Amino acid sequence: MEPEGVGSTLTKAKAGVDKNLQNVVGDLEQTGVNSHHAQQIQQDTNDRRHQDALNHDKTEDRDPSHS
Repeated sequence: MEPEGVGSTLTKAKAGVDKNLQNVVGDLEQTGVNSHHAQQIQQDTNDRRHQDALNHDKTEDRDPSHS
């Protein structure tokens, strides 16, 4: 579950406007967070990166007894 306000700033690109810049502006418009909330947001990002790495790990189990 995403903390309030996280991920909700993503917008569709408007004609002639850089979508990445739109998202940066949206992020800057968010209210500041305290250190605990910032740590939670960072941990959520780290967790998603870790899960993505696990999902793309193609190494085989070296112990065939698990098969």
